[in-house]
Amino acid sequence: MEIRHLTCISCPMGCPITVEMEDGQVVSVTGNTCKRGDIYARKEVTNPTRIVTSTIRVKGGAEDMVSVKTKEDIPKGKIFDCVKALKGIEKEAPVKIGDVILKDVAGTGVDIVATKHVEKA
Repeated sequence: MEIRHLTCISCPMGCPITVEMEDGQVVSVTGNTCKRGDIYARKEVTNPTRIVTSTIRVKGGAEDMVSVKTKEDIPKGKIFDCVKALKGIEKEAPVKIGDVILKDVAGTGVDIVATKHVEKA
């Protein structure tokens, strides 16, 4: 039996969670104080995903950069491909919150969106 120890990141409590696995299947989850911890632990040991945040350049804007993120979480193994895909991307001002900066980043089916508004200079 494989035992994995995690710290839950689903809420600010940061519960220490223990996951017991057998043959790649979750047998039990303990240590969580809420249902979100159980869901997080099961996903983390079988198919870990993350939201990716970064910045890109803005051309002709009141600010030089705008913050961006994946609209949804992506497989953890695709993070570096996602960041690489953002390298060299530049958006013309104005940029609005929610604007799609890059569609289907790294073949994940998830878009990169702006998380800040940048006016024209």
